[in-house]
Amino acid sequence: MPNPNGKTVLVVGASGRSGGYVATELARRRITVRALVRNETAAQAARANGASEIASGDLRDAASLDDALKGVHGVYHVGPPFVADESALGVAMVDAAKRARIGKFVFSSVIHPANGLANHASKLPVEEALLRSGLDYTILYPATLFQNIAPAWPAVVQSGMFAEPFSNTVRLARVDYRDVAEVAAEALTGDRLAYGSFELAADGMHNRIEIAAVMSAVLGRPIAPVELGFEEWVAVAKPPFEGEALQQLARVFESYSTFGSAGNSLTLRAILGREPRSLHGYLKELAAANPGRVALM
Repeated sequence: MPNPNGKTVLVVGASGRSGGYVATELARRRITVRALVRNETAAQAARANGASEIASGDLRDAASLDDALKGVHGVYHVGPPFVADESALGVAMVDAAKRARIGKFVFSSVIHPANGLANHASKLPVEEALLRSGLDYTILYPATLFQNIAPAWPAVVQSGMFAEPFSNTVRLARVDYRDVAEVAAEALTGDRLAYGSFELAADGMHNRIEIAAVMSAVLGRPIAPVELGFEEWVAVAKPPFEGEALQQLARVFESYSTFGSAGNSLTLRAILGREPRSLHGYLKELAAANPGRVALM
């Protein structure tokens, strides 16, 4: 469909999960999405998520960023997880946006960036660069994602267990990134969220016992909450990390067991003007996508 306002947004990570949802939401609003990608496989995934333009580039290559930003109104940036130079990559994008005099910059940070975790702290230099940039910025602080449950869902259905490598009783704030994407899209296309920093979480802070109970309800059979050791979980889940990145992930789960991760839904509800998507609703979607003994309650 034609773009009614002629605006183009460069989306970092449009081939992935978070940026992919943002690309989809922007395309739904008839904004031209230009995806920053490194290869054709990523380009194909970005197109499937709504990108109509492809910029071949790399966050470590300033010249490629300058090329990618030509004619662009806004930038959505989310850093690659657990990479050693995540801060530098984010600052490089801010610097490139300054050179291009971009109209809007949305940075997807993380809830509680000052909580002592290295992968959270890596967001802080990017935020500092934005605050000093003179750009029209919006900083988002999403909680743990509902979507993190999706990779484990086939095992939940098959085994009747929901297993994670931290305490069964710890409570985490969570959010559906599709709601975060709506906030990002609004920030990129209007002025209501300009110069704001927003914690984004859905209602409730559920522990694994409660989540397993919801899974039991939507599947129509018992699902048991299980607490695994980290190495045991890695052997089953096979996360796409190794070395120091994997150790950072282990420290995240240790922090969850010790401190939890709190948040509330007031800000997200106010921005959306409706109730945020619920964990129950998200799990119903997962169950509906995996037919079998399913009772959608």
